[in-house]
Amino acid sequence: MSTDTGPAIELRGASKIFRTPSGGLHTAVRELDLTVARGEFVAVVGPTGCGKSTTLTLVSGLEEPTDGEVLVAGQPVEGVGDKVGFVFQQDATFPWRTVLSNVMAGPRFRGVPKAEAKAKAREWLARVGLASFEDRYPHQLSGGQRKRVALAATFVNDPEILLMDEPFSALDVQTRALMSDELLELWEGTGASVVFVTHDLEESIALADKVVVMTAGPATVKQVFDIDLPRPRKVESVRLLPEFIDIYREIWESLGEEVRITRERGAADVA
Repeated sequence: MSTDTGPAIELRGASKIFRTPSGGLHTAVRELDLTVARGEFVAVVGPTGCGKSTTLTLVSGLEEPTDGEVLVAGQPVEGVGDKVGFVFQQDATFPWRTVLSNVMAGPRFRGVPKAEAKAKAREWLARVGLASFEDRYPHQLSGGQRKRVALAATFVNDPEILLMDEPFSALDVQTRALMSDELLELWEGTGASVVFVTHDLEESIALADKVVVMTAGPATVKQVFDIDLPRPRKVESVRLLPEFIDIYREIWESLGEEVRITRERGAADVA
């Protein structure tokens, strides 16, 4: 990991405008200012369709800002860099590859010798509880197991930035809680900075050091809340703390207003 003490991620007045299929213009995010410290876990919440995922694509280099700046480790983002890992909502595994081959793919692509890549992949599969599944194919795994493969395939590359776009939304409630705990265990001690997009306010509070509330689209930062809950955390335990309930109420007061605005816009469009 870098020893630089500056921010891991900075968005300075970042805006992104897309051209629609009909030829019009759609502003996804506007004048977005956001700073993520090194080693910080930041959750981003906001109404459906407000531009949360676009924020991740700007940081990753998959998209360029129309206006403003996006910096990673103090340098302008120019394409997809090797410091960034991305965990998507949908499984991003290669269906024709075994679990071991999927986790090896990143290091091999980066030029790591095969034997070393295999050893690193096996180490991370053991850490996510899949050591005995290395010869299986993704379709032979449960949803939770496939998500563990995705985490191992991301962490094996030692990312300094970890971007997560609603990674657990397709899982059942119990598996989602287990995966949240596993994510925290894998992340703690790595020094990686995390930006975690979610629709689940409870999930965001349970995981993060800081929760960022986005406005109804086009998105900009409405409010930032520091989450002063002790670590290490178990998500099901931390949700029972009186402080958790107080934080939830405070953030929902801000977030709920933006959700209502989005719903009213949708109703007006239908009418």
